[in-house]
Amino acid sequence: MNQKEIQELIKFVSKSGVTEVEIEEKDFKITIKSEPKRKNESEEKTVYIQQPMQQMPQQPMQQQMPQAVAPAAPAPAADKGAAETASEDSKYITVKSPMIGTFYRSPSPDKPVFVEVGSTIKNGDPVCIIEAMKLFNEIESEVQGKIIKVLVDDASPVEYDQPLFLVDPS
Repeated sequence: MNQKEIQELIKFVSKSGVTEVEIEEKDFKITIKSEPKRKNESEEKTVYIQQPMQQMPQQPMQQQMPQAVAPAAPAPAADKGAAETASEDSKYITVKSPMIGTFYRSPSPDKPVFVEVGSTIKNGDPVCIIEAMKLFNEIESEVQGKIIKVLVDDASPVEYDQPLFLVDPS
């Protein structure tokens, strides 16, 4: 990594609002820390305006009750579906992005992808590449198992700690 790349990395960190970036290569390690950006005082001030509540016309209780009860009935079914999805995903391990950058599934456009849905991976196997500041970082698996789902599209931006893959450890 040359001096120009380091300067570009420092500029990127200062503009993006990231508070810490760590890059580790074979023969060196760089850690850049910055304080979080503060907003201008004009942006921090929020004005709340309270308006008096208007009176609703009184309706008999018999008319109000069916309206309140009817929408409440479908809600438990929706909660049940969300709970089932959450319990299914809880048995899987999530491989997350270790940095901010652009996610690539293959080493180059003309090469095959590192992993597909159904691929078996073990510790140390490359699963993707994340490009940050023109540096291509090969991301290796820290888990062992079978790829169940790819959660990010190829060549799309990713954030730190964003889920990339779901892995079945069994």
